[in-house]
Amino acid sequence: MEKLRIDKWLWAVRVYKTRTLATNACNSGRVKIKDERIKASRKLGVGEVVSIRKGPLTIIYKVEKLIEKRVSATLAAECFIDQSPPAPPKPIFGKNDSVFFDFPVRKRGTGRPTKKDRRKIDELQTDEEVDEFLDYDEDDSSD
Repeated sequence: MEKLRIDKWLWAVRVYKTRTLATNACNSGRVKIKDERIKASRKLGVGEVVSIRKGPLTIIYKVEKLIEKRVSATLAAECFIDQSPPAPPKPIFGKNDSVFFDFPVRKRGTGRPTKKDRRKIDELQTDEEVDEFLDYDEDDSSD
């Protein structure tokens, strides 16, 4: 087998759950080869690089083997080489999971920061200083 339809291969290697989803992704421009939009009927060959956009992620696969039928995930993984960039770090959510925190969080039970604590927080510039402040003993707060 020299060539195979791209939608069939995407379904067989478990990128998409159904062949219809693979076809729709190709036709809507979420699947590209050499930065060109492709149709679902395009023939795919070994050695080609396929980039797939799924939500905020871009998956890049180099085709190693062509398969027509859907197989187990371990066998499917042998059919491509994953060249995707690393995924972005997952966000850390707060108590109510609706606020995104991008700053250090004080230890639980330490109470509201005093004026002195707030000044220390404002002076912090590096991560080492942040870690040092967050690990302070309660005895230090009496100064």
